[in-house]
Amino acid sequence: MSSALTDLFPYPIVQAPMAGGVSVPQLAAAVCEAGGLGFLAAGYKTADGMYQEIKQLRGLTGRPFGVNLFMPQPEAPGAGTGSTGAADAAPSNAAAVGLYAHQLAGEAAWYETELGDPECGRDDGYDTKLAVLLDNPVPVVSFHFGVPSREVVDSLHRVGTFALVAATTAEEARAVELSGADAVIAQGAEAGGHQGTHRDHVETGGAGTGLLSLVAQVREAVSLPIVAAGGIMRGGQIAAVLAAGASAAQLGTAFLATPESGAHALHKQALTNPLFVRTELTRAFSGRPARGLVNRFLREHGPYAPAAYPEVHHLTAPLRKAAAKAGDAQGMALWAGQGHRMARELPAGQLVEVLVAELAAAGTALSAFVTGGTGR
Repeated sequence: MSSALTDLFPYPIVQAPMAGGVSVPQLAAAVCEAGGLGFLAAGYKTADGMYQEIKQLRGLTGRPFGVNLFMPQPEAPGAGTGSTGAADAAPSNAAAVGLYAHQLAGEAAWYETELGDPECGRDDGYDTKLAVLLDNPVPVVSFHFGVPSREVVDSLHRVGTFALVAATTAEEARAVELSGADAVIAQGAEAGGHQGTHRDHVETGGAGTGLLSLVAQVREAVSLPIVAAGGIMRGGQIAAVLAAGASAAQLGTAFLATPESGAHALHKQALTNPLFVRTELTRAFSGRPARGLVNRFLREHGPYAPAAYPEVHHLTAPLRKAAAKAGDAQGMALWAGQGHRMARELPAGQLVEVLVAELAAAGTALSAFVTGGTGR
């Protein structure tokens, strides 16, 4: 990673921007103060909501931080990269969404709410949020669900902002490099929440590459610094991705259970609840592949959810909100990575300290092995 970007955070630990109210200013500030890079998630927020959180975070820490944006989703296949650089996606099938809405009618009746309007918008206020970030620059901006245009990246560079972009394949990493971004976030299939694929390939069924393999592939495909993301819960795993060629590790689920996290209490508890034994990639809640704990909603509706993002996200939003209000974890989107059972309920700053200590111990052990200190 470029020395200027590395200088922003002493330890190679990045707190993933988790949308939906998880990555609140208090969490980002705690991570920043402990020497990591904290992130705010602008996804699903208004531009003003994002701006207010940035102001709040600046009041909590003077250290550098990042803000994550969702790329706009094109209306139909063949839309190309357009002015925003959004990649092609699967077509939004109105009939399929309508059929899914019919299937969810029972959920709406059960939770005594209405289904959401699937046509609430596709761009997540991207242009307005970008304008705010250019007028009020932050140290780092990252992008999910596609690649920003070279023009956008250049405009961020002009105001002193580093640009990071998520990729799930070596091919996507090459597109990130062409955009002029400063680093690529290599997201393995183990990651919780939404896969940051540039295109939602229906035929792949949400299958992806494991993190260590992905880091190795990306390292050979591009010269960009790599931030490794996906299932990382311990300092030893950070050491592993650094050894594989990454410059830093991004952790989401590991910070989900911290007291500073804005996640619902039921979501935090579910991470280590024996009732939830595994995770699965599903379109049930949003229409895009996302990894979450397998609960009733995912089991019953996952097989039938269409590839239609963000229509399905808008459609199910009231259901998820009502389930949370009712204290029913079986109806919530319990996003989590494959390492969720290893979650630790530590304050975020203390978690960073523990991860750094584990990373140092792993490095010492590796050094001893290489020099023959193990006695072998």
